[in-house]
Amino acid sequence: MADEKDTVHYDHATGGWGSLRGIAETALRERPTPGALKTLSRQNKPGGFMCVSCAWSKPKKPHVAEFCENGAKATLWELTTRRCTPDFFAAHTVSELRDWSDFDLEQQGRLTHPLRYDAASDRYVPCSWEDAFADIGAGLKAIDPKQSVFYASGRASLETSYLYALYARAYGHNNLPDSSNMCHETTSVGLKKVIGSPVGTSVLADFELCDAIFFFGQNTGSNSPRLLHPLQEAVKRGCKIVTFNPIREKGLETFKNPQNPIEMLTPKATQISTLYLQVKAGGDIAAIMGMMKHILVVEEKRWAEQQQHVLDVDFIEQHTVGWDEVKAKIEATGWDEIERESGLARRDLEEAADVYISAHRTIFMYGMGLTQQVHGFENLATLVNMALMKGNIGRDGTGVSPVRGHSNVQGQRTVGISEKPELVPLDTIQRLFGFDPPRTKGHNTVESCEKILSGDVKAFVGLGGNFVRAIPEREAMEAAWSRLDLTVQIATKLNRSHLVHGKASYLLPCLGRSEQDMQASGPQKVTMEDSLSCIHGSLGTNTPASEHLLSELAIVSGMAKATLAPNPKLKWDEWTDNYDNVRDLIQATYPDEFADFNERVFTPGGFYRGNPARERIWKTESKKAHFTVPKTMTAWGSEDAEGRWRLMTIRSNDQFNTTIYGYSDRLRGIEGTRDVLLMNPEDIARTGLVAGQTVGLRSDAGDDVHREVGGLKVTPFLLPTGCIAGYYPELNPLIPLWWHDEESKTPAAKAVPVRIVA
Repeated sequence: MADEKDTVHYDHATGGWGSLRGIAETALRERPTPGALKTLSRQNKPGGFMCVSCAWSKPKKPHVAEFCENGAKATLWELTTRRCTPDFFAAHTVSELRDWSDFDLEQQGRLTHPLRYDAASDRYVPCSWEDAFADIGAGLKAIDPKQSVFYASGRASLETSYLYALYARAYGHNNLPDSSNMCHETTSVGLKKVIGSPVGTSVLADFELCDAIFFFGQNTGSNSPRLLHPLQEAVKRGCKIVTFNPIREKGLETFKNPQNPIEMLTPKATQISTLYLQVKAGGDIAAIMGMMKHILVVEEKRWAEQQQHVLDVDFIEQHTVGWDEVKAKIEATGWDEIERESGLARRDLEEAADVYISAHRTIFMYGMGLTQQVHGFENLATLVNMALMKGNIGRDGTGVSPVRGHSNVQGQRTVGISEKPELVPLDTIQRLFGFDPPRTKGHNTVESCEKILSGDVKAFVGLGGNFVRAIPEREAMEAAWSRLDLTVQIATKLNRSHLVHGKASYLLPCLGRSEQDMQASGPQKVTMEDSLSCIHGSLGTNTPASEHLLSELAIVSGMAKATLAPNPKLKWDEWTDNYDNVRDLIQATYPDEFADFNERVFTPGGFYRGNPARERIWKTESKKAHFTVPKTMTAWGSEDAEGRWRLMTIRSNDQFNTTIYGYSDRLRGIEGTRDVLLMNPEDIARTGLVAGQTVGLRSDAGDDVHREVGGLKVTPFLLPTGCIAGYYPELNPLIPLWWHDEESKTPAAKAVPVRIVA
């Protein structure tokens, strides 16, 4: 394989002075308000402000600075002094703004006034909140409720999310897709099926006890840098970390702690991964099967020679079903197939397996590299197989731990944002509020897009996010979007989705989480759930960006009052006046998980809402954890063919989801551009291309639909042969809407079949 010196790369450790420089550059660009430093000092601390970036957990005893580079960027981005006022929209038509980049749109700053689209002038014009709510309510009342979609981005608080879901069901539908549908729905579906819980089983204390951590398909350095602190501490006490990722991500290679003076002032840094294996995109099933094959060999040998088990045979017998079938599949799978499909050598997989064999307690962590595959469920189920072999679920220091993105993406599902009625206590909702909530399944993200394309959906309400930019099949979706009767976007800054509008369109600006939310009863606190199932309170203290802003919760309540028939049990004004009342509703709806909710809001480290699988209570059909025989050895849903590449869409170091903070992907050594195509240098030479050449990519999914993105600069990077990479969301147009995980319909953005167009 090519040497790093032949590629773009970053010569330093993650963190360190580079991280501080990245924060400083964002601060200079955003010119944040004076309260920014105070907000950062309170960020992710008990009684403080909870970061709007990733969902990684918050410790009971925080560091002096409990924020990372991307968390600081998110806060500075929200507290910018830039303002996007009605004057800006008076100067620019919507058609003109569609040609602007994502970065330039958001650089206009915070939205300040409610706006409606005026077709005659092709501009957004200011309107009153009263008129906006009345018109939105009238538009929704004019259609069948099931012809509407209420999307949530994963950032809104538990309180807002609960009322948003209640509003949808009181209106008459379960069409509640959310950002989880695009990233971790495979987790929600897969873990629920095999261990009976839709979320991870680890807690923060487990990282102080584990002997090994296995990482699959996650970019910690850019997407969740605060996670590097417990990883560094684990490594220093002897924990071994094994990483499987097609891309070498600096965060899981070396880390220099910006809060450690010795590390900052010397060359000292911590090597994070003991072993880093660049698995082929879609090759995780084969890699895991290879490790399990070696474990079985060692198990048989150790039992024969020492009468000792490697496997936790008591756990397998008492708590699982399906082991014999999986064992037979492992034994029948040959090393030739494992090496071919994983792209890894047998000796490397055996070395990784030896780490697992030696560890008494192991945590398995993963990101979208595992979930965003056509056979993502098979990926996840096979990973759970490996955990179950040694009883590494339901013991301290163990667990399956997905690394989630948006700060409350897990929590909004907990309190009712779901298209699946069986996951929501509808009988309780009926009893509390005096209406019969709909019992038919709603639309997830892919299904919502399909219904928009077919014309069956006529209205779209977005609670945050940048839906049109984030989804696959962007060109067809944008063309269909203009046929919607009504589009409503609740947001803090301007983005691409606001410019792809329906016949009637409203842009409703909301408070940011860092800003003071003053209601009739005084300043309000909100809550969110981290990826380790802990609930945290957050209190904003900054002056709002505009006197015309409303909180997300107040906006939801305003729309609900304008849409729904009067119901004395739907007390939208009381709930807006005091969010304690909403937390009482959440407690009444979910009493086991939210007992004494208002009293526990600011529990240091959050309060744990519980997880049956952590207690080895398996809420599956069999009441046991399930071993699953993989039906394929590769997670990508295509076949290798001459000229066909496996494209991975990735995020940069200067980005959070569709939010682009700048053009520096420092940790990969790429500066000043996002129009790149990352390729192995050997692949570049083999195909007759040259570094720096401009090429395009064309979809090769096989449905004869022309999908193409051009203007990409060939850039040498260490990748497995046959695999290429480029940035999300720019390359989303190459992903067919139907290219998704078979079980969960999560878009399969981590192995997309494409061809290079010179």
